[in-house]
Amino acid sequence: MISLGINYSQMHDSSACIVRDGELLFAVAEERLSRVKHDSSFPALAIRACLDFAGVRPDELDLICQGWSPPRVGFLHDLRCYASGRQPVDSRALLNSTRHFVSMWHQRSGENRFRQLFGATKARFRFVDHHLAHAISAYAFSGFDDAAVLVLDGRGSWEASSLWHGRTGTLKHVWTVPWPNSLGLFYAQFTQYLGFQPYSDEWKVMGLAPYGEPGVNLRDFIIPDDNPYRVSARLLIGHDSAPIAGIERLLGAKRVPESNLDARHKNIAFAVQDSCEEAMFTLTRAAVANTGCRNLCLAGGVALNSKANGKILASGLVDRLFVQPASGDDGACLGAALAPYLDAGRKLPVRKMRHAYLGSESPDAEIGKALGTYKVRAERVADPAKTAAEMLAEGKILGWFQGRMEFGPRALGSRSILADPRDPEMNVKVNNAVKFREWWRPFAPSLVVEVAGEYLESVTESPFMILTAQVKPEKRGVIPAVTHVDGSARPQTVEREVNPLYWRLIREFGDRTGVPVVMNTSFNLRGEPIVCTPTDAIRTFFSSGMDVLVMGSFVVEK
Repeated sequence: MISLGINYSQMHDSSACIVRDGELLFAVAEERLSRVKHDSSFPALAIRACLDFAGVRPDELDLICQGWSPPRVGFLHDLRCYASGRQPVDSRALLNSTRHFVSMWHQRSGENRFRQLFGATKARFRFVDHHLAHAISAYAFSGFDDAAVLVLDGRGSWEASSLWHGRTGTLKHVWTVPWPNSLGLFYAQFTQYLGFQPYSDEWKVMGLAPYGEPGVNLRDFIIPDDNPYRVSARLLIGHDSAPIAGIERLLGAKRVPESNLDARHKNIAFAVQDSCEEAMFTLTRAAVANTGCRNLCLAGGVALNSKANGKILASGLVDRLFVQPASGDDGACLGAALAPYLDAGRKLPVRKMRHAYLGSESPDAEIGKALGTYKVRAERVADPAKTAAEMLAEGKILGWFQGRMEFGPRALGSRSILADPRDPEMNVKVNNAVKFREWWRPFAPSLVVEVAGEYLESVTESPFMILTAQVKPEKRGVIPAVTHVDGSARPQTVEREVNPLYWRLIREFGDRTGVPVVMNTSFNLRGEPIVCTPTDAIRTFFSSGMDVLVMGSFVVEK
């Protein structure tokens, strides 16, 4: 059986993946190919990339699975929320909701668009409830036989949070918290209040939070321990011309984007993150109590909150934790593609996800051609890992483009910018001269898994950079560029069997410096998607302050 999974809702993060007989072959977000950040358009480029990789024609597909309910489901839920007063409404909000419904209904949620672009197909087009798609994406890739599965989202068609129980390849729905009682809504609206882009820049708030102090009371907006939590949609949802009017009325004027941050902004960020963590703890307790299971899986956009994830794992509330690395809406395509395996009482193929290298790969011939097209002088080396380690030890900032591209929002050693974590000024250098982003944004350490226990207090395995851990006090001065102000880090542990080239680069760096850790951030500029092709990498390299570009066997120095 060949199943194509897609995420397409005209909201954000369209994507596609392809599965053959239960094996995930390829997955990519539309933004990587279109170069439009959080691209919400029909994932035509992503679908084409899936088909090309698998060598499958459109007419050979058996199923095309959309990770959303039919458009009428969300539209009718919105109308009920407006009518009951649970969700504030004005004419423009209702008009936008109606337009979205009409557009998606006309396209049959993408089915008509698929046939226009790819021609006739025998495939059956089916809908998969959005939270079910998220839940499958977490449970089926966890490797757990028995697990509680929490989906924490901004919103699905009508869902905000949901609990599922995965057991022996099946998923049982336990309960759902409906929109607009949404933890994601709470965090997004405060993200906007603090001058950032909602449903996109939440990790800026998470990174800013440790600079604040306790004292801001947000219980008018959220009660994080109210079985399992409760948010005030009346205060959080304004109208099109004043979307955060309720927050401004109680907390004062919103921050102007790009303006200076004062103590008030930092303290509000602290309170937002603290409230989110408390709500996630309450949800975790409820998940364990309702399922009797201490293995926990997380998915949905809120599950990208690595700080909360790390605290849950360290708390002792659960024994094991798996967070889908593509927890945002792009990852819904994974669960959608596998949903047919639950039909007629069958079981999901449950396997442990060891890596997220699911995208495209550029061989040396393609890289060489791109370098030649732009007349870029490059040296071909026999051992790119060794060469890169030597340059990192010299203090150079590297663009590292190797192997298959990662799926999800994190760069995990395939499309990464690398630097020396020992330099206390390195995070400032990379933020200012390379990424062109805010000064408080932290960088992550990639370290060989064998030394994780030497550097980290509570984590020995973290392949997806999706949770934080405290750096041991004696190591914070050793790797200051990747240790946040509160002593935490968002680590990636690298296994030799999973990514041998990247593992060897880190080990070679450790042999030279005594520190088998490198600073890792995504290979992109602020506001752009992570690079996908050699051409993207060349353009980004020459548009930034990176010193060296290592692509395949080629090394380019400025």
